Amino acid sequence: MGVSDWKKSVVYQIYPKSFNDTTGNGHGDINGIIDKLDYLKTLGVDYLWLTPVYCSPMNDNGYDISDYYEINPDFGTKEDFRRLLNEAHACGIKIMSDIVINHTSTEHRWFVESRQSKDNPYRDYYIWKDGDNGNPPTNWESKFGGNAWQKDEVTGQYYLRLFDVTQADLNWENSKLRQEIYDMINYWIDFGMDGFRFDVINLISKAEYKNSEAIGKEFYTDGPRVHEFLHELNRNTFGDKEGFMTVGEMSSTTLEHCIKYTNPERRELSSVFNFHHLKVDYKDGEKWSEQPFDFVELKQILFKWQLGIQAGGGWNAIFWCNHDQPRVVSRFGDDSTEENRVLSAKMLAIALHLLQGTPYIYQGEEIGMTNLYFDNIKQYRDVESLNAYSIMKERGISDDQAMRILQHKSRDNSRSPVQWDDSEHAGFTTGTPWIETAKNYKTVNVKQALADKNSIFYTYQHLIRLRHNFEIITYGKVLPLLENHPELFAYERRLDDDTLIIVANFSAQEVTVPDDIALEGTVLINNYESYSRTLKPYQAVAVKK
Repeated sequence: MGVSDWKKSVVYQIYPKSFNDTTGNGHGDINGIIDKLDYLKTLGVDYLWLTPVYCSPMNDNGYDISDYYEINPDFGTKEDFRRLLNEAHACGIKIMSDIVINHTSTEHRWFVESRQSKDNPYRDYYIWKDGDNGNPPTNWESKFGGNAWQKDEVTGQYYLRLFDVTQADLNWENSKLRQEIYDMINYWIDFGMDGFRFDVINLISKAEYKNSEAIGKEFYTDGPRVHEFLHELNRNTFGDKEGFMTVGEMSSTTLEHCIKYTNPERRELSSVFNFHHLKVDYKDGEKWSEQPFDFVELKQILFKWQLGIQAGGGWNAIFWCNHDQPRVVSRFGDDSTEENRVLSAKMLAIALHLLQGTPYIYQGEEIGMTNLYFDNIKQYRDVESLNAYSIMKERGISDDQAMRILQHKSRDNSRSPVQWDDSEHAGFTTGTPWIETAKNYKTVNVKQALADKNSIFYTYQHLIRLRHNFEIITYGKVLPLLENHPELFAYERRLDDDTLIIVANFSAQEVTVPDDIALEGTVLINNYESYSRTLKPYQAVAVKK
């Protein structure tokens, strides 16, 4: 199935709730994914990463799992999932499942038992602490706002919840709990899974429980036993499965830790997501702010991680978009005109996909889907966004500014329905979608993209083929170029006697490439018909020596 070397693979992320609805209930489903396998095969991707489809009350869109062994009826049945695996495999596509083992839903059987009494056998599956003179145990802040401890009236103690109040953190210090997790992982491996994406996996080891000078993340990020736990997870589950791919989502991590997480000699994970490059438009580190992205800082971060992971023998996941990020063409590109949307989306794809690491394409990215630009808070669905809006209003931020910030930063920007065609609701559903479609679906859709041989879709298809066919794209060293240039993103790839030069113009103006960058050679990809030393607006070109 697909390419035999997982390092040459390209992953396509599916957010099932918004991918394709076959029942008319306004929510995407597993059968909707099956119906689009031919499309995904045409694109050429090797893996599909599905965000969680397990049983869940969906307070955080499936990242609050209530039963690890059952499929959420909103998405279908276990037999539907088995058919998806079989039909994807028949198309040469592997399936990577998203799994959340830092926390569960408070509706999970373990937690329901845990809160019954202090001596319940499941009590130690979670992190329970006494309060501090009527206050929570510590001043740690939840990732979704508010204190990270929730008081439970049954026993009077607090449970840790680094995310939503309905997401209780698991206690990985408990060996019995860890074995339950390993048994569950092995169940899905035996079911036919080809890989896992582990949600916020670097938070599973907590250190001391005491007050912080900031928000507390120094006590639970890349904690003291995290590498021990991941090695044990590897050894007890997927570690001996040849070609099995894993990727860990790393929250506020460090390069040094990520090298350890992914160096194969340590037997932890195949690869990691880090998000440092996606904070270059955070003002003073604050997500809910207005600030243009810092292009030079974006390059510096990408290159730091490329060189560091390369030197340390680890492996990166490379990406612009996912279900937690706004649309990249609206963020780092230019969606102000149709021409610029197409050009900048292609440029961003070329700039990213020729770096070293496993590229991830988020659903709709391959057709240049944009942010939603909702103008009413009632249109938003994301719990993080709604909480942020309330906090911004409490801080005295005007409604106009709060809405502008949400338009650019909300996770809902990436969660709107995939735009399949120009029919009602973009062909996503015959019913009423759970969240509105973007207004531009009449012109930005898959049907239009497939019909236009110069569309963004075919740029992505071409990039996938290049990665499959050229060893240098997977294994070549990365050498940064023009690191402080205000408009050009440029780098070299080298493998043996082969060299690639990649130059991308991130600006809406023509920019001349400095004379010391050699641009002669065979063009592998170019988002214009020709090129010269003066690159056109949003032009990107890759030349092989």
